[in-house]
Amino acid sequence: IDDPVRKVIRIEPNMAFGTGTHETTQLCVAVIGSELLAGESFLDVGTGTGILAIAAAKLGDRRITACDIDEDSVKIAIENAKANGTAGIEFFTGEIGEQTDQYDFVCANLTIDVILPMIDLLLSKTKRILLLSGILGIQSDMITGALEKRGISEYSIGSAGEWISVTVKRN
Repeated sequence: IDDPVRKVIRIEPNMAFGTGTHETTQLCVAVIGSELLAGESFLDVGTGTGILAIAAAKLGDRRITACDIDEDSVKIAIENAKANGTAGIEFFTGEIGEQTDQYDFVCANLTIDVILPMIDLLLSKTKRILLLSGILGIQSDMITGALEKRGISEYSIGSAGEWISVTVKRN
């Protein structure tokens, strides 16, 4: 995916989960670049190296929060944010929960086995856009079925290689 946002992001060699070249990351960056509006808040659930939070920060001034359950990943994400001139991102080690604020744009580039148990929580924390990725194309019925079970029938699916992303626009 040729995206101008990716061209300005430099990730240092100190990596945790993700270099930015994986299809799921590219799918997410494309949606972030086209759908994240000026000034909107952004939550990156399962941030890994922080590349998606960094991409959101590169698009302009906004409140950005990113979390991961892996402490080493969060440390590396903080280093990557500093290296990319986006040190204003709020990173934390842990999970989101009922106490987590709502955000205009929520991104979860995880795996289907992690997304499905927390789909209700992700939806409840999303004001406008929920972006889900880390899902294999052969698992598309699982995620679309989970959304439709919750009364959500309007979503778009992107694909790259064997992977998909699902973008839900909330009212």
